[in-house]
Amino acid sequence: MMTFFPRISTLVLALGASALLSGCATGPNPRDPYEPFNRKMFAFNDTVDKVALKPAATAYKKVLPQMVQTGVNNFFGNLADLWTGANNLMQGKGKDGMTDFARFGLNSTLGLLGVMDIGSDVGLQKHNEDFGQTLGAWGVQSGPYLMLPVFGPSTVRDAAAIPLDITADPWAYKEPVYIRNVGIGVRAVDQRAAVLDASNLMEEAALDRYEFIRDGFLQRRQSRIQDGGGKPKLMQMLNKEPAPDAAPAGGSIKSAYPDDPGPTGGAAPAPTGGATVTPPAKPISSAYPDDPGPTPEPKK
Repeated sequence: MMTFFPRISTLVLALGASALLSGCATGPNPRDPYEPFNRKMFAFNDTVDKVALKPAATAYKKVLPQMVQTGVNNFFGNLADLWTGANNLMQGKGKDGMTDFARFGLNSTLGLLGVMDIGSDVGLQKHNEDFGQTLGAWGVQSGPYLMLPVFGPSTVRDAAAIPLDITADPWAYKEPVYIRNVGIGVRAVDQRAAVLDASNLMEEAALDRYEFIRDGFLQRRQSRIQDGGGKPKLMQMLNKEPAPDAAPAGGSIKSAYPDDPGPTGGAAPAPTGGATVTPPAKPISSAYPDDPGPTPEPKK
C-alpha cells in the first residue's frame, strides 16, 4: 500500500516536469518564469488551505492545550534533528551536526521520545536543514521559483531534493501505515497552526499574496542557505585564501643589526608607501685599537 507522501512526491515530480517542459510564457520577474503555472498552483493550494487545512489548524489551536501542542511540535522536531544533523555534516558544519545528533540522543531519552526539548534547555541550539540547502551549499543554483501542490513555495533545485528529504524522514517508516498517515496529518496541522496568526496578518496586509509569499520565500531561503552571510559556509571554506603576513606590532622598523636596540624613545612608525628603509652603515673598525682611523682629506 502506498503511503501519502510517496504519492504526493510522484505528483510533485510529474507536475514539476510538466511545468518545465510546457514552455510557460516568461513573466516579468526573471526568478519566476513559470508565473502562470505557479499562480494556478497557488490558487489550488489556497483552496485546499481554506477548505481543510486552516479550519483544522484553527480547531487544533483552540481545543488542545498549549502543552500538548508544544509536545507534538517537539516530537516531530526531534525526528527532524537526525536529517538536519546529516545535512549539516554534508555542508561541512561539523559542530552543528554533532549538536543536532546530541539533541536527538538527549531528547529521545530524557525528553521522553522528544516530547520535551531538553536539548534547548541545556544550550544545544536547534537547526533546520534539508537537502535542498545542502545542494545550495555545494554550489547548485536554485533555478526558477516553483509553486508545488500541497508542499507550497519551492524552487526547481529544492523540489528535486524533496524525495530524498522524505526518504530520510524516520516517520516515513512507522508501522502500521494508518498510524503513519495519522502522524503525517497531525504534523501538517501542527505546522499550519504555528503560522496561523502570521498568515491572517498577511492576508489583511498584502495586496498580492502570491508576490508577497514568493518574494519572502526566496529571500528567506537564500538567507538560510548562506547562514546569514554572503556565501554558504562550505563555499567559504573551499575558497578560503591564506591571510597575508601580518606587519610587526606597532609598525616598528626592525634594525638590521641584531644587537642594535633601535632609536631611543620608542619604535619608529612604519614608512608609508611600503618603502624600505636602509639603516646607516656603521664605521669600519681598524685592525689596530690605537689607530684612530683614516684621516679625512682636506677640502680643496
